[in-house]
Amino acid sequence: MAKQQRIRAVFMRGGTSNGLIFHARDLPPEGPVRDAALLAAMGSPDPNMRQLDGMGGGISSLSKICIVAPSSHPDADVDYTFGQVGIDMAVVDYGGNCGNMSSAIGPFAVEEGLVPPPADGEAVIRIHNTNTSKLIAARFPVEDGLPVIHGDFALDGVAGTAAAIRLDFLDPGGSKTGRLLPTGNAVDQIELPDFGPVEVSLIDSANPVVFLTAHSLGLSGYETPDEIGANAPLMQRLEAIRRCGSVLMGLTADEDAAAKLISIPKIAMLAPPHEAVTLSGQRLSAIDADITARTLSVGQPHKAIPLTAALCLASAVRVPGTIAARLARAGGDSIRIAHPSGTMSVDAATEEQDGQIRIRHATVLRSARRLFEGSVCIPATAKG
Repeated sequence: MAKQQRIRAVFMRGGTSNGLIFHARDLPPEGPVRDAALLAAMGSPDPNMRQLDGMGGGISSLSKICIVAPSSHPDADVDYTFGQVGIDMAVVDYGGNCGNMSSAIGPFAVEEGLVPPPADGEAVIRIHNTNTSKLIAARFPVEDGLPVIHGDFALDGVAGTAAAIRLDFLDPGGSKTGRLLPTGNAVDQIELPDFGPVEVSLIDSANPVVFLTAHSLGLSGYETPDEIGANAPLMQRLEAIRRCGSVLMGLTADEDAAAKLISIPKIAMLAPPHEAVTLSGQRLSAIDADITARTLSVGQPHKAIPLTAALCLASAVRVPGTIAARLARAGGDSIRIAHPSGTMSVDAATEEQDGQIRIRHATVLRSARRLFEGSVCIPATAKG
């Protein structure tokens, strides 16, 4: 009973997230036994919300796993499956992708010898995300056959600078529902029994997201994550909106099922750009961004913005009539999103197809770094 099972893993930062990355060959087959091993590796479930008995960090952005395998897609180099690990729940949710951890997959594939890199120059790794059945092209510098980690790219929410990784999410619309606008509408209405009607835009690009104005819930949109999380009635209302949105988007049959699908849809409260102070004390002026967002991921206020939510927001801004399009400052090629830790620039290229807006690709810059390699230890019973 004192024995532990060791599973080879790499611990990496991807964007503003951390996670364990596994080769599929080192894990049990897909199913409950695999999930039990992943939960044990991350220290879940933990009613204390700290995951001290595992590799998780007690918040959604630090409770993630990635599984990489040779590609099953003819146009990709590797397959990548993302799992959002519940913190206080025994759940590994494969419902959607994580854009931040996507930035770690290309460097991981090169360092693990899954793809032949150029000796020097730019590596282009084509990633097939199995959660969404979408392709991602990762471009990053390589030197002596290894990803370059040093550079001058600064990522708000991450200390220091690093080499930039360009991620192109190809044709990201309809990642889970098959449609950029799952209901066919730029704006829908959700009726809350204790509050009344709330306007929402239900958008599916990179991941499904429910967008609403912060003002519609009596907020400015510039609140801190702690202020949002401490407001219990607000948190309950946002979760009710998220569950209703899940049903309207066709992700789940009812709200009970939506409660169990913890990773999607995400929910974002939007506001016009405004002066604000970030979590690090940096001052943002109203001209530093085109739109402001406060997002929730896995029931927690996010300290930045989930990358897939940012990509979805950029897509929403490009669709006439959406809440995002109404609030955003019209501007250049990229859309600058103000979030609690700073700003993020995202590009969404569109075209009209059969009278409908299509997102050709959504692009963002991230950085990533391998932090630890070896074996993660779990109680032998957790692997079955």
